[in-house]
Parts: sequence; C-alpha cells; structure tokens
Amino acid sequence: MAEKRLYDAAATGNVKSLLDLLQEDPLILYRASFTCSNKSPLHVATILQHTAFVQEIVKRNPLLAEELESQKSSPLHIASGKGFVEIVKALLSAAPDMCLVRDCHGRNPLHLAAINGQFEVLNELIQKRPLAAREKADREQTVLHLCLKHNQLQVMKIIMRVINDYEFVNGKDDDGDSILHLAVRDKQLETIQYLMGSTVIDVNAKNANGYTALDILELTPRDLRDTNYLAIKHSLQPNACNSMNPQTQPIKWLSKKRDAIMVVAVLIATTAFQAGVTPPGGVWQDNATDNSHKAGEAVMAHIHPKAYKSFIRANTIAFVSSLSTILLLISGLPFRRRLFMWSLMVIMWLTVTSTAVTYALSIVVVTPRKEWTSLSQVIEIGVIVWCSVMAILLVGNTVRFIHRWLKNRDINVWRPRRFSDLVEVHNRNVNQEAV
Repeated sequence: MAEKRLYDAAATGNVKSLLDLLQEDPLILYRASFTCSNKSPLHVATILQHTAFVQEIVKRNPLLAEELESQKSSPLHIASGKGFVEIVKALLSAAPDMCLVRDCHGRNPLHLAAINGQFEVLNELIQKRPLAAREKADREQTVLHLCLKHNQLQVMKIIMRVINDYEFVNGKDDDGDSILHLAVRDKQLETIQYLMGSTVIDVNAKNANGYTALDILELTPRDLRDTNYLAIKHSLQPNACNSMNPQTQPIKWLSKKRDAIMVVAVLIATTAFQAGVTPPGGVWQDNATDNSHKAGEAVMAHIHPKAYKSFIRANTIAFVSSLSTILLLISGLPFRRRLFMWSLMVIMWLTVTSTAVTYALSIVVVTPRKEWTSLSQVIEIGVIVWCSVMAILLVGNTVRFIHRWLKNRDINVWRPRRFSDLVEVHNRNVNQEAV
C-alpha cells in the first residue's frame, strides 16, 4: 500500500506526500530499489518532469539514480533524451558514472542527448564525463555517426570543438564507414563542407568494401548527378588530392607513431647516459702511485685515448639528439608542419647513427687483439648493411624529389593506385549506363 502511494506521489510530483511517506517509513525508498519490477519512482518522476520530486528523491536515496528499467534505461537516459536540464544536473550529482551506462540499444545518455539535439544537456554531460563522448553505440557507431544519421550537424560541431583528434573523427562503424562516407552517401552537402574545412577528417579512408568517400560519390547514377553532386565533388576532390600527396604521408605516419618514437628516444637517451658514466672497460678503482690516473677516471681514456675521444663525441651526439627528440615530441608543435616533421626525422637519423658508432667503438675497445681479425669481418658486414640501408633511403628520397619536381611541372610519370580505383569505378558506371 505504501509503495502504491509512493508511485502515486511520483506520478503527481507531490513532494509533500513523499515527505509524509518518509516520516511513516524512512526505508521506503530503499525498498523501492529492490521491489520495483520495471520503472522506479525516480523513473516515473523523471518521465513526467517533476524536477523538485526528483531532487528530493536523489537527496534521500542516490542509489535510485542507478536503477535501470526493462530497456536498461536509467533516469539519466530519459532526462537526457528529453532535455530536462535541471533533472540531469540532479541525477549527475548523485551518480555521475551513469553517463557511461548503455541502454539495450547500446546508447549512453550523451548519445540520446546528441540524437535529440539537446545542447544544454550535452554540455552538462561532457563537462561531467568527457569520456562518454568517445563511447560507441551498437554496430560500433560513434556519437558522430548518430549525429549524422539524425541530422544533428550543430550537435556534431559542438562535440568536435571539444574532441577533434584524428582517431575520434575518423572512427568507423561495423561496415567500415566513417562519418564522411555516410555524409556523402546521404548527400549532406553542409556536413561535408564542414568536415572538409574544420576537421582532421581522412578523405581517403576506405570502408569495408574498399571505397573512399569519392568512390561512393562516383557510384551515383549519371541521371541523378545534379548541382548537389557537383558541389560535393568540388569539396572532396581538392582534399583528396592533398591527402593522396606523398608529401603528407610521412606526416600522418609520424603522427600515429608518436608514442613509439618517444619510447625509442627515451631508451636511447638512457643507454647513452649509462655509457657516458660507465664507459667500456670501466673506471679506475684507485689512484696510481705515479699519478698516471686517478680513481673514477675512464680506463679507456688512458689505454685508447683516440678511440675514447671518438666514443665520447658519438655518445654525446646520441644523448643530446635523443633528448632533443623528446623535447620536440612534448613541445606540442604541430606535426602537420613539414619543417618540424623533417627536423625530427633528421634528428632521429643522427641519433641512430651516433648510437651505432658508439657501439662499434665500444666493441673495438673491449675485444682482445687476437680476435680483431674476426671482428673486422663482422664490422665489414655491418658497414655494408648500414651503407645499403642508407643507399636505399637516398635513392627513395631522390626518386620522390624527382617525382615532385616533375609533378610541379604537370608531368605525370605514373598514376597512383587510388586514381586507378576511381577510374575503375567511373568505367563501371559508364558500362552500367550503357547496358
């Protein structure tokens, strides 16, 4: 009987009746957490937007904010989808982690707010739990996919002002479609223009069928190619050319490998530091009676002075260049600046080369003279391999430079595979139309 009165109070939003029930039975709200078969009193009050009633309940029993109904929706799901800002604030204060809970359709409260264009609620949810924006719904759809499917461009813009990194913007669903694929397929010109101009969207990303966004556009039947088709093609083509430009590929590769490069640089810096304080052969443990050496001085400096000087130079270069790499990576400088990218590559090449020289000098010093014959063979092989690698890099960069020089003069020696794919798609359309 008391529980029926509680539900009646929730349906009418009668806070006085709730307080009277609590005086009669202080545990009634806690029992409701276990006895409700579907919607809790908090669900009911939230659906009917009884803000004061909701605030009173979550103050008395915050656990009710975590209850899920038969569709696995929490009160926060309902309030977020309907745009009840004050109720959302009250529920977030009681159970902020409910931002991450998914309903039976795999959607969290932020997804529902985005789908329904609830800007204020979206702002509250992102501030409380930014990670909720990165959670995926069913079929691996991101919140950006949901915004696009429900024509919520303004919501998409708000989210991408907060999160605009490469992995998030270019996330793919189960079909391998990014938001650009979907926008082109639905001919959403305004969305495409926004993505091309204000984001890090990858125009050449391929879906599960191997199609880029431009490929999908080219599949449009000729009789449906109106002004909207031409405008979309005009937006995509210049960006596609830029993305296909070989000059940008190392930049994208470097952006993705940033963490790995950082680990390598730290490892080389650690190794160089250790080699500097503990050189090959170690250090003297005592002072010589003839003052020829003192404790702590490098043995190598006295026995192999020339090799020691070369060792110190190479090791110092490796140490300083690896530290420079670390500083560049944590400086926040944009990887898209070609000068920064090439500077980092040159420094890393110098670091690796110096480390190799340091290793070679160390091996020569610590190897007994009777083994120098076999050692010389190993060194010869190492030098040949190293020179071969350098030659390959030199030839590759030379070919790329020549190709770039010819391309600047509108001389195309070869056609990239991506352009061949587009030609095949175009020819397929022509053949279909002829049939």
